[in-house]
Amino acid sequence: MSSVIVQRTATNAVPVLEPALFREDVLHRERAGSRLLSLYGARQDEQVLVTAVFRDPAGGVDLTRTSVPWPIGYRELTSDLPAAHCFERELHEQTGLAFPAHPWLKPVRFQGREQAAMNAYPFYKLEGKEVHEVAVGPIHAGVIEPGSFRFMCHGEQVHHLEIQLGYQHRGVEARLLEGDPLRLTPLVETIAGDTSVAHAWAYCAALESLADCELSLETEVARAAALELERVGMHLAALSGLAADVGFLQGATSYGRLRTTAINTTMRLCGSRFGRGAVRPGGIGMQLSPDLLHDVAANLELLASDLPVIDDCFLSSRTVRHRLEGVGVLARQQALALGVVGLAARASGVLLDARQQTATGAYHTLPIAPCLLEAGDCWARARLRILELGASLTWLKEILALYGRWQAPRKALTGLASEQIAVALVEGFRGEVVHCLETNAEGRLRQYKVLDPSFRNWMGLALAVRQNEISDFPICNKSFDLSYSGNDL
Repeated sequence: MSSVIVQRTATNAVPVLEPALFREDVLHRERAGSRLLSLYGARQDEQVLVTAVFRDPAGGVDLTRTSVPWPIGYRELTSDLPAAHCFERELHEQTGLAFPAHPWLKPVRFQGREQAAMNAYPFYKLEGKEVHEVAVGPIHAGVIEPGSFRFMCHGEQVHHLEIQLGYQHRGVEARLLEGDPLRLTPLVETIAGDTSVAHAWAYCAALESLADCELSLETEVARAAALELERVGMHLAALSGLAADVGFLQGATSYGRLRTTAINTTMRLCGSRFGRGAVRPGGIGMQLSPDLLHDVAANLELLASDLPVIDDCFLSSRTVRHRLEGVGVLARQQALALGVVGLAARASGVLLDARQQTATGAYHTLPIAPCLLEAGDCWARARLRILELGASLTWLKEILALYGRWQAPRKALTGLASEQIAVALVEGFRGEVVHCLETNAEGRLRQYKVLDPSFRNWMGLALAVRQNEISDFPICNKSFDLSYSGNDL
């Protein structure tokens, strides 16, 4: 039983196609309704083994591969499938794989020795006597993570924004292959600190699949409760920041106060306000005593009673709506073409939510209400957060009423199946968190691929800012609320 999307496949069952056939197969799957989840590779001497992971129209996960000499590569996919651009850029950077005629083959993270080349990043240039550039970053005020933003403007209007990240590249995927595969949770939880629960659950779900470990419904419910608390806390943080950016201080302080209640509730359960320790292989690390769960229910009641008051103030404020409505529009076709996921996609009319597609587990036992808006602007992204907060709080109250006295003992994982690939997909608060684990003949990890939703969504932000005034960038940025470290790994 699983509350998230998990697929395990024998390595020898994954077809390895010729490069030209691989490209045609990827494009054919997309035309047939499948969606590219991930595209990654591994260097093997002069060859690069490239793996494509798809979500098919029925909700299943499928894989295909090709092996190609790295100096030759294969004809790039990006021109026909823009959603592949970030993956092919990463492949080129990590393996040296050539992509002839790729339209945007620029570094993603400047790994290793290449970090010294960051100052020479080839920013796109617009020509014209009245065109001017505005450079922001990489160092920002406050606690914002480092990132460089280059605006090409005509007057106050942004014609092009290019985002250069990579300042925090930590080599996470390489480090995940160094330790005991059963003891990686503390490292996984730091991939993107505000998404600790989602990343930990994706890792544990893939690991448990490889170890043939099936968990009880009570354990799945406890994990889902931690995930929804993470969603509530981070949506409240984003709304607080967005309200502050438009000068609506009542919203900034009230949403901030309620966020403290949400993350302190998580801390009571697992000892960390960011959910570290909540999920562990084979089970959970949370305390679930009746007295503690009573306090959790009281906090949820507080959130459910106070949140509508400030929501009404926020939504009815003419100044807030004037500042957000029609700003930073990401059209539905743009979101589809770029493969944007999560809240950013749902605010543009693209219903992608893995919680709606589970056949077992907590979200199947008690479905969570889907939320979708069409406008694709900052106002839609703010309103969608409010809708999702309400849906998550309602779900949490109902699930506690059903499973408020559960027991969830951890199961021991003794080893992993050999020559297998496990793919796990968890719907984090930003969108799809995808972990792909592949084992070798000894049952050790051969490859570990991590995908945070920010990796796919940064380009969506860059497009949404176009044709807006440069002063609108802070609210566009906060409305997407993406992670630098989730991109940089």
